[in-house]
Amino acid sequence: MDALLAARIQFAANISFHILFPTITIALCWLLLFFRIRQSLATRREGAESANALAWEQAYYFWTKVFALTFALGVVSGITMSFQFGTNWPGFMERAGNIAGPLLGYEVLTAFFLEATFLGIMLFGRGRVSERTHFIATLLVALGTTLSAFWILALNSWMQTPAGYTLIDGRFHAQDWWAIVFNPSFPYRLGHKLLASALTASFLMAGLSAWQLLRRTATPGTHKALRTAIVTAAVAIPLQIWMGDLHGLNTLAHQPAKIAAIEGIWHTERGAPLTLLGWPSEKEGRTLYAVQIPKGASLILAHDADAELQGLEAFPGQHPPVAPVFWSFRVMVGVGMLMLAVAWLSAWKLYRVGSAGLPRYWLWMLAAMTFSGWVATLAGWYVTEIGRQPWIVYGVLRTADVVADHPTGMVVTTLVAYLLVYALLLLAYVGVLKYMAEHPAPASPTTPSPTPERQPTHPRAQQA
Repeated sequence: MDALLAARIQFAANISFHILFPTITIALCWLLLFFRIRQSLATRREGAESANALAWEQAYYFWTKVFALTFALGVVSGITMSFQFGTNWPGFMERAGNIAGPLLGYEVLTAFFLEATFLGIMLFGRGRVSERTHFIATLLVALGTTLSAFWILALNSWMQTPAGYTLIDGRFHAQDWWAIVFNPSFPYRLGHKLLASALTASFLMAGLSAWQLLRRTATPGTHKALRTAIVTAAVAIPLQIWMGDLHGLNTLAHQPAKIAAIEGIWHTERGAPLTLLGWPSEKEGRTLYAVQIPKGASLILAHDADAELQGLEAFPGQHPPVAPVFWSFRVMVGVGMLMLAVAWLSAWKLYRVGSAGLPRYWLWMLAAMTFSGWVATLAGWYVTEIGRQPWIVYGVLRTADVVADHPTGMVVTTLVAYLLVYALLLLAYVGVLKYMAEHPAPASPTTPSPTPERQPTHPRAQQA
């Protein structure tokens, strides 16, 4: 293993760990906002002490704690990842810092500060500030998480489809910021990521809620959360498939080598077959044991069964490693199809029997799908990032030209340390989620318990 490969694996490990948490929080905060709206509506119609209002309050309170835990890990891992621009990839910031620096700065100024400012009110302000102020704080945190995704994906998309720049002495200089931010792949990448977040958060919510039902620790809020999660997933997954198709068409137009690796197309041909499964062999220049659909790739990618698709042979020395891109894409699609089946069948079952009537085997399946969004997200991210190689700025700047000249042993040692720490943190995160699901608080400290024997203590109930 050389220093370049070790540095790439180290950055991949860092970003793989980091991306797990924003993928949850981006959409989860909007689901929390939905819980607040439903709780407020129930309070106005039925009163603060009604079972309906208290159930929505419980759902909000429990999932706010999940959000806080996830947000904290996302912040910590994001800081560690950003350090690597200086330690492992100084050439990138030296060459592209005039564009990457401002975009990362905008993310801090417009997104992180917004989240950090109002997160405290959202977490601890209930009963201490007005209902309107607390609602606005939740809304602003949700906007902040989405703005953060906006700026980070603007930079990543620019690295995939660079635009709006000029090169002076080998350095990138901004020529048109509008073109830089809204580069050709940005709208598709942003839409794809937001929907991925919706699915990841939904299946996490459905899985933990199912686990609570299995462990008999469910509260009335559990049923509200479960129904919300399943309906959200059932709506989001067909939208994600549609967005994925648009993203694929855009990738074909701007990164044909990536598409050739995804589909295992070795030679330029018309009516290219769609390879469902197989074993890509770069040594032999073909996919072994291929299971194919005639003309399927041309039909899906170009919407024309006789369209010509460029093969890997058209990009000598400039295409990504085929096997990891090929398999990552199939993992992503396979998990996505499983999500579609589970979400739609679960929605149908909810319509027929309600959340309390779901059979135990179905609850076990939902629990098993808790982190399925992570699997699909990581697989899709590997397709995107490995598929860009050998470029760090596609078609303009090679990854090998910007890596730091560190001894390989040093990079490997720090890589092992990162992996150990991340494994422990991930185990701790999952363990805390499990504990929280099995020991849910009955309500927030400022909200009455739904148990009839306990007297209401919520400020609104006292005022009534």
